Amino acid sequence: MPQTLTYDVWMYRDPTLATNLNKQRVVGYEVESIDGSIGKIDDASFETDTGHIVVDTGPWIFGKKVLLPVGVLRNVDHENEKVFVNRTKDEIKNSPEFDDTLLHEEGYRTKVGSYYGQGGSGYRDF
Repeated sequence: MPQTLTYDVWMYRDPTLATNLNKQRVVGYEVESIDGSIGKIDDASFETDTGHIVVDTGPWIFGKKVLLPVGVLRNVDHENEKVFVNRTKDEIKNSPEFDDTLLHEEGYRTKVGSYYGQGGSGYRDF
């Protein structure tokens, strides 16, 4: 499988976000999808080529968490403590189930990356 399909979503589409985000600073921020709020950031990693946020969806998806690669991030508003993503609620809800024990496993990251990446059912171009 070509890595460009799975790994481009783990990199920032907007390079200014890479310098504008800070893990400690965004934990707790609200996350807004294209069509509304999906929860708050529970954890984040902004490492090169593996960046992601973990969103606690609260009651929206019965308290589940979802993993979003940084490639779906559209904007951050520090003043209002919000991060905006370029996906709909349904696209996020239908993503592969979050499993923190597999977070650093290549197979799991490939599955999530394939879902959000080009050709995946959760793909959306900006």
